[in-house]
Order: sequence, then structure tokens, then C-alpha cells
Amino acid sequence: MRIIIINGPNLNLLGKREPEIYGASSFEEYYHALKQKNNDVNLAYFQSNIEGELVDTIQQADEQFDGILLNAAAYTHTSIAIHDAIGAINTPVIEIHVSNIYKREEFRHKSIISSKCVGLIAGLGLKGYQLGIDYFKDR
Repeated sequence: MRIIIINGPNLNLLGKREPEIYGASSFEEYYHALKQKNNDVNLAYFQSNIEGELVDTIQQADEQFDGILLNAAAYTHTSIAIHDAIGAINTPVIEIHVSNIYKREEFRHKSIISSKCVGLIAGLGLKGYQLGIDYFKDR
């Protein structure tokens, strides 16, 4: 089982950025714990603040991984390119959000990428990534 986590803009600042919304742990700390807990899964991780790099990584992940956990962050609400990249591949994608995007600003309520994803996990903090891993392991 191979799963890649792809995180978008500003997620490199987890633990520093608005800890009341996103928590006090860095993603790197959480990722290390995820790898230990899921030692039966080959986990990979990529983060970028650049939309095109996210598109490239989604395309390159196709059929190299059994699943993609994608937190497109702010690009969730703006990126037709990421929407189209998800739609162009065979590997299933789960949309992940640390915060509940529906309890935040109005502009965050619309996800452009949801229609191309097999599911959406939002508002459960970093635990959403583990839930996504569990989904793929149980398929």
C-alpha cells in the first residue's frame, strides 16, 4: 500500500500559523507519528506553496500510489488546474482540510476540487489524515 500526502500553500507553517485554528504541531512532527503508526503503509509526503508543483505531483502520483490525500489549502477554492489534474488521473484522491472550511469565511465554503475527489474530510484537525489512510487501507 502506497499513499502520498500532498499539502498546499502555508501548510508548511502548521504549528506557527493560527494555532487556535490549525493546532500547535508542525506537519513534519505529525507525519513522523503517522509513519510510525502506519508502518504497514509506504507513506510519501510533498508540500508546496506553488500551484504548478502541486499539479505536477498529482500527475506524477498517478498509478504510482494507491491513494492521494490532498490538502490543497487555499487552492481548494480557486484552482481549476488542480481540479483538472485530479480528474485526469486514475488514482483516487481524498480532499483533506485541518479546519472546518464551512465554519470559516464564506469564500472558503466552495471547493472547486471536491467533485473530482472520492471523499472529503474536514474539521477534524490533523486526525483527518489518519482517517484518510484508514479509508485506503480498508478498500
